Amino acid sequence: MMFVSSLIVTFLYFQGATPARPGAENIGCDDYLGSDKVLDKCGVCGGDNTACKVVSGVFKHVLIKVGYHKVVEIPEGATKINVTEMTKSNNYLALRSRSGRSIINGNWAIDRPGRYEGGGTMFTYKRPNEISSTAGESFLAEGPTNEVLDVYMIHQQPNPGIHYEYVIPAENAISPQLPPHRRPVEPFNGQLEETSDPTENGDSFSEIDTESFPGRHPGRYPSHQPDNQVLPLQPPRRSRDFNWKQVGSTECSTTCGKGSRYPVFRCVNRNTHEETADGFCDASAKPSAEEEPCNLFPCPAFWDIGEWSECSKTCGLGMQHRQILCRHSYANRTLTVQPHRCQSLEKPETTSTCQLKICSEWQIRTDWTPCSVPCGVGQKTRDVKCISNIGDIVDDEECNMKLRPDDIENCDMGPCAKSWFLTEWSDRCSAECGEGVRTRSVVCMSNHISSLPLEGCGNHRPPETTTCNNGPCEGKVEWFMGSWSQCSVECGTGTQQRDVICIKKTAEGFNVVNPNECSYLERPPNQQSCHLKSCGAKWFYTDWSTCSKSCEGGFRIREVRCLADDMSHSDKCDQELKPEDTESCNTQDCMPEIDENCKDKYYNCNVVVQARLCVYAYYKTACCASCLRAASRQSGFLGRR
Repeated sequence: MMFVSSLIVTFLYFQGATPARPGAENIGCDDYLGSDKVLDKCGVCGGDNTACKVVSGVFKHVLIKVGYHKVVEIPEGATKINVTEMTKSNNYLALRSRSGRSIINGNWAIDRPGRYEGGGTMFTYKRPNEISSTAGESFLAEGPTNEVLDVYMIHQQPNPGIHYEYVIPAENAISPQLPPHRRPVEPFNGQLEETSDPTENGDSFSEIDTESFPGRHPGRYPSHQPDNQVLPLQPPRRSRDFNWKQVGSTECSTTCGKGSRYPVFRCVNRNTHEETADGFCDASAKPSAEEEPCNLFPCPAFWDIGEWSECSKTCGLGMQHRQILCRHSYANRTLTVQPHRCQSLEKPETTSTCQLKICSEWQIRTDWTPCSVPCGVGQKTRDVKCISNIGDIVDDEECNMKLRPDDIENCDMGPCAKSWFLTEWSDRCSAECGEGVRTRSVVCMSNHISSLPLEGCGNHRPPETTTCNNGPCEGKVEWFMGSWSQCSVECGTGTQQRDVICIKKTAEGFNVVNPNECSYLERPPNQQSCHLKSCGAKWFYTDWSTCSKSCEGGFRIREVRCLADDMSHSDKCDQELKPEDTESCNTQDCMPEIDENCKDKYYNCNVVVQARLCVYAYYKTACCASCLRAASRQSGFLGRR
């Protein structure tokens, strides 16, 4: 029974599974039980990120000319390549080798999204859905590259920014050493080490879970064994009754144009030929799965349809174009071929009508206004607006300026009569009492309303003034106002005053009378605010608080703030001029309060104090002053409040 349990544990070990047990520990990237080592960004188990260098940046140049513009150069040996548009646009990414060979989107031909081989690695070209996604195009490759590659942008509209990133080996990188108990040709834990490029299985730039596949990453082994290392169980003795047998192949990676497949080996019983668990066969004897070509016949040609260009007009009926190329795929490459290869297929249209929106149009909103003059030549106007197809008023530039209706034109109201035109006399006399004048306007109108030389309407110009009298001034009272005084402050808001007195007019002049005689009149203000200039930031402070002690030295405080003209907090006050916010107060000594009724009735009250008899009411009254002084000395704060 113990042998069977050991065999089951050993079998699970070689199947890549760990038997569940209480307190089971994880396996690190170095394949040791209980190890906490993980891969760093360079792919080194337990590394410190010094074996490589991450190069990244953003191409944000403002471009004007339509065409190919170089974005970045990817050096030889680069891995983890990621070139991505920051937002979706009508631009395209392109890739070619330093030798000039186009890899993706070369020669003004836009390739379909997919996988393209170039520079010794496989690039995944992505173009997200144009309707449901706002993401831009991208190139992704695992690498490493075996030559220098150049990334370009086919510029058609403003550059939204292109982010690029790749990893290159550091100059001082040291190749990871295999542990002394391993040799490159020896199997590890009963399994052969895989040394093939992960990109050869058809997955490019995929996320590899290093925790799920221990023992399959060359160079990721510890330099020493952890203290809690659990030695693997010894594998069971292999029986010669089991061997490896090819039972078939994987499906071909493509249906045409040269794909690849791999043989599938299973562990079988030599006698019954029945498949069994791989753990019964010698893992070191398992044949390697060599790649086999398949479906070598070329794929049929197809029409590769490019993207539609922008509409030729921003509104109304316009045209848009797209490029149509005859292409065919072979060996993970898509090539352009002669158009006759696609003649059996229906050729898509290369031009199409388009209309982004209905054009705006001119609309006359009002009738003509009356002529600007009653006679002679004047002007009249009307309101003309550019209206969108939904009825909104838009800028005139959105309408055809050549078709804009006139919104101003001249008008002739005929010759003007040459005559003097008068207004009514003013209602108010220039003097409140006594003799004054009233006025009116007098103009000569000829062709236009304007003042012309007198000979235009004759020399008999009507008078513009006339006399008026509101009665005698004697005995009337009124408020008399003096001039304003200077502002009370040199800056900020202050006040200024003036004298306001009640006076009475007499035949000889004016007399100052009691203000009550002018009470029925509205009294003018004798004070107003004034502001000469801004003061800037100034120190403000509150009143002092009460003193913390009534004697023997206390302190009081106040709040000091720096405020601007609008009473908001400021930091522009001179700190050297800041008023004090704390000061001492009541520094005098504390003195006992003298009570006239508290006196010693005996001359020898000091004996009472020494005998400590003050606690009794009789002695406390008979020797009041001495007992009070003794109590003050003991408490230490006599007279404090």
